[in-house]
Amino acid sequence: MKIGDQVSFKLEGQDFTGFIDKAYQNSFMVTFKSDDTEILDKYHDRVVINKKKLKLIKAAPETDPESDNDEV
Repeated sequence: MKIGDQVSFKLEGQDFTGFIDKAYQNSFMVTFKSDDTEILDKYHDRVVINKKKLKLIKAAPETDPESDNDEV
């Protein structure tokens, strides 16, 4: 998994989906949306969660640094 990937996870017994914003050694910072005011007040739409607790939904598009130099 990498920055930009869409992931799913459980938080306080509820299922959420979000996007990876930052990678750490054993975890990721994930941005997500919630309609639950208690979750919103506690997490402010962001959570740091262990990599093992995340499931990949959709990988972010690959960026090819070589293709940026195709000017002729």
